[in-house]
Amino acid sequence: MAQGTLEVLLVGAKGLENTDYLSNMDPYAVLKCRSQEQKSSVASGKGSDPEWNETFVFTVSDSTTELFIKLLDSDGGTDDDFVGEATFEDALGSKL
Repeated sequence: MAQGTLEVLLVGAKGLENTDYLSNMDPYAVLKCRSQEQKSSVASGKGSDPEWNETFVFTVSDSTTELFIKLLDSDGGTDDDFVGEATFEDALGSKL
């Protein structure tokens, strides 16, 4: 079984629906590849158009790799609000 890495550059998002009605939301991303989960920094006060420019590296062991990204709004003392999600099938493009 081949092993390698999947490197993901999380650049930003555009036009997110604001889940905070009195202020700009504070979005962050949760990236998951198989059992590995990583979180971006919180884009404090960036609202609907956050930018992260963060790189995440996942260890992968076969060519069928799915990348799942969930966006949340950090709400401090309460549960974080769901903003959106996306799934990328075959994230390696059968390169492994």
